[in-house]
Amino acid sequence: MSDRIAKAFASGKAFIPFITCGDPDLETTAAAVRAAVKSGADLVELGIPFSDPTAEGPVIQSANVRALKGGMTTDRAFELVRELRRDVTVPLVFMTYANVVFSYGARRFIPKCAELGIDGLILPDVPFEEKDEFAPVCREYGVPQISMIAPTSLGRTARIASEAEGFIYVVSSLGVTGMRSSINTDLAPVIAAIRENTDLPCAIGFGISTPEQAHAMSALADGVIVGSAIVRLLEKYGKAAPEHIAAYVREMKAAVRS
Repeated sequence: MSDRIAKAFASGKAFIPFITCGDPDLETTAAAVRAAVKSGADLVELGIPFSDPTAEGPVIQSANVRALKGGMTTDRAFELVRELRRDVTVPLVFMTYANVVFSYGARRFIPKCAELGIDGLILPDVPFEEKDEFAPVCREYGVPQISMIAPTSLGRTARIASEAEGFIYVVSSLGVTGMRSSINTDLAPVIAAIRENTDLPCAIGFGISTPEQAHAMSALADGVIVGSAIVRLLEKYGKAAPEHIAAYVREMKAAVRS
């Protein structure tokens, strides 16, 4: 586990926002990340947009479309990280799709992540059984490939957890990302299986949007990941979104720590 990731989870339950790079523009993305960190975000997931984001619901799909229409590229995502790393010290993790890494070239993409201070890589369309497509290069350059565990993974949880690096992303419910009125999945057996096989922290994502949901999920896991609710603020407020994101992150961070 990277030192920054370990530190992010060491001081209590972690709040992890997801922000799509370049939605509505890179200047706003940078301001949103800084606003989130200032308000208590412990780790930030940065989404590199892709034209066919299969794990995403309509809110984040729309953000991908807006960012790509605005000229967002992988190189510009790297430029954003370089600029953020002038003062942002929390872990930054890229979340994107295998094709983005393939088309850039894994042996260009992953060393660049390491060079610029990216602490991990999440590829939701790469199943555990195919992770060796990227994992050896990730290990070579010290950029953990973050494993995802879903409620349907129970039979494979032990193996996934025992081989995991960085932290474990626990998917709260089946389907795509997006805000849900309630999360009814019994995640306790999944978390228990993870705890039996690794000391790595685990964070729950997919569908969490309210302080009540964040509080409930943080009772089970070491952190909570929120994407669609933050992306919706960017969709609604555009360049003015960072101040709204700051207020939202403060509220959610208080909920996970309460």
